[in-house]
Amino acid sequence: MLNRVRSAVAHLVSSGGAPPSRPKSPDLPNATSAPPVAPPQAPRSPPARAGSGGAAPARTVEARASFSRPTFLQLSPGGLRRADDHAGRAVQSPPDTGRRLPWSTGYAEVINAGKSRHNEDQACCEVVYVEGRRSVSGAPREPSRGQGLCFYYWGLFDGHAGGGAAEMASRLLHRHIREQLKDLVEILQDPLPPPLCLPSTPGAPGSSDSSQLVGPQSCWSSQKEVTHESLVVGAIENAFQLMDEQMARERRGHQVEGGCCALVVVYLLGKVYVANAGDSRAIIVRNGEIIPMSREFTPETERQRLQLLGFLKPELLGGEFTHLEFPRRVQPKELGQRMLYRDQNMTGWAYKKIELEDLRFPLVCGEGKKARVMATIGVTRGLGDHNLRVCSSTLPIKPFLSCFPEVRVYDLTQYEHCPDDVLVLGTDGLWDVTSDCEVAATVDRVLSAYEPNDPSRYTALAQALVLGARGTPRDRGWRLPNNKLGSGDDISVFVIPLGGPGSYS
Repeated sequence: MLNRVRSAVAHLVSSGGAPPSRPKSPDLPNATSAPPVAPPQAPRSPPARAGSGGAAPARTVEARASFSRPTFLQLSPGGLRRADDHAGRAVQSPPDTGRRLPWSTGYAEVINAGKSRHNEDQACCEVVYVEGRRSVSGAPREPSRGQGLCFYYWGLFDGHAGGGAAEMASRLLHRHIREQLKDLVEILQDPLPPPLCLPSTPGAPGSSDSSQLVGPQSCWSSQKEVTHESLVVGAIENAFQLMDEQMARERRGHQVEGGCCALVVVYLLGKVYVANAGDSRAIIVRNGEIIPMSREFTPETERQRLQLLGFLKPELLGGEFTHLEFPRRVQPKELGQRMLYRDQNMTGWAYKKIELEDLRFPLVCGEGKKARVMATIGVTRGLGDHNLRVCSSTLPIKPFLSCFPEVRVYDLTQYEHCPDDVLVLGTDGLWDVTSDCEVAATVDRVLSAYEPNDPSRYTALAQALVLGARGTPRDRGWRLPNNKLGSGDDISVFVIPLGGPGSYS
């Protein structure tokens, strides 16, 4: 189990249970529906054949999801087989002859060196149109008056324990974002501050006369300032939660196995929103400067949140784990001795007397890439993992995993960007062996070899980053030029030029 699961995800529930279900929008699909695409695109690359044996229907569904690759790669069946070859590990990118990705975005990916049967990463790049649901006044929107919004969307989904969750998220998450933005179309285009409440239809359930509401006003002398930017952030956060809830509902019928980290970029009204749940990473390289746009969520970085939940809800530990952290596993012979420890409130260390409960396995153990929650999973945020259990136990891990992303915002209008300014997104297969500085150096080296208006330069950069992290095959596996081990994980990279649509080509 430890080797199979590299990352994970889900929702921290303060009650220790699943969050209340939300009503499902009629505009949202089930897991088998095709995603909406603003510009027409080629169908998703076809699945490889699952063999000639009499496979059960469930296995057929699993094979279809596992073998599929991003639509924009436009892989033929032969190309899909090459992409699935662990020995050759050929780098895959969209063809030069096809329609380019929005903003001339570059993309490249490569399969792992054998750690899982198929490439469990998925990617999505879309242009999504949002039609407003209603006007702020509450009156139905007339089609002739309605001015919708268009947002650009990029997503990387790093699957683990199967590719089903990543494949489902790559097809549906942007639809959930679109659904959340429908109420905001008119508000976001209005320079006035957002209204406190959206009007209800008279006589509809939940509508009331505010003049009849009586209550203390002393603490509400002024209204908190809410920005348009924070509304978009909230829409993205809610979309992640709704995506996770849909996975929970449909995981049995549609074979949504495992979980996935999710790194998403939304460009809307001049601003870039980077939402990260997991251990993928995004950085901006601007005029040689590195601007981090995400942080990894691991058992180490979220230790105090995990320990606090274990302290408040000890039943989630099942009598098998302790929420306290020790430098190493406590031994029975150390009962009564004073040992270093730290709890949910501490960033430093102190001594405590070892008691019988301290002999339990720690909730958070290990360090670096070997850190685990409940000795099982190495990431603490993402989507899916609703069936994940502690190894050799029925104890669920999901309550400790959060599906909510951290969202960072970058205002494109505040800077004069040149063609060499890019936003780089990568799954952990890239960052495990490549530092931010090394990525920035590759950006400078590759882009300087191309004309500024050459739209293929960003695909060439994505390929160079993937090749640099993969290494070359040698007698002892895939090696980097310094003879260190290359990344044996799936690697997926987007390179997004910050000039926006049509600026450079």
